[in-house]
Amino acid sequence: MNAEALTQLIESNIEDTKAIVQTPDNVHFEAIVISSVFNQIASKVKQQQIVYKALGDKISTGEVHALQLKTYTPEKWEKKQQTSN
Repeated sequence: MNAEALTQLIESNIEDTKAIVQTPDNVHFEAIVISSVFNQIASKVKQQQIVYKALGDKISTGEVHALQLKTYTPEKWEKKQQTSN
């Protein structure tokens, strides 16, 4: 699995979502997932569970060995981008 494939998997399984995925070796991944779906879910753990569910069996099969995951609503992502610049 590569970063592009993981991006497509996340975006196709969670409606209204933008994923930014990076990987140094195609088994360890860093993902930022921005979705309006998270507007209704305050818990970061529950947001991350939605992303893990979207991955299906990719973790249990070893295609994704490790995933560093950050989730944001579109509004929180926008605010983060404004404070980062």
